[in-house]
Amino acid sequence: MADIRSINDRISVAPQIAPEDIAAIKAAGFVAIVNNRPDDEDSGQPSGDTIRAAAEAAGLAYSAIPVTHAGFSHPQIDAMAAALTAADGPVLAYCRSGTRSCNLWALAAAKAGRDPELLVAQARGAGYDLAGMKPTLDALAGGA
Repeated sequence: MADIRSINDRISVAPQIAPEDIAAIKAAGFVAIVNNRPDDEDSGQPSGDTIRAAAEAAGLAYSAIPVTHAGFSHPQIDAMAAALTAADGPVLAYCRSGTRSCNLWALAAAKAGRDPELLVAQARGAGYDLAGMKPTLDALAGGA
């Protein structure tokens, strides 16, 4: 099973998951999965469609919001916010390492007006350093 790191009671992040992880993810209480990884980033990774099929077969919502080397865009931030808002319970977002998923969550939360200091602290608690993104989080939250 993937290394799932809880950021808060609504969002956790993980490195690449596999179809055989879905039952344990559902058993852990997650109601939705967000895939932040583009297909074919690494050879041998399961496709998004494979994860989608397994998630939907288990009754979990699934969203694909791939983040490439090009970075983050407002449509991706808005899509992440929509996926989190639509979920009636905890969401698991994944990418290669969990970092892009954590960053995208923080950007979406800041854009929704959440306190950037809290976001940085929550990410730190899960093992992710958002210090370099703090000016962007401040700007999105209207504090710049």
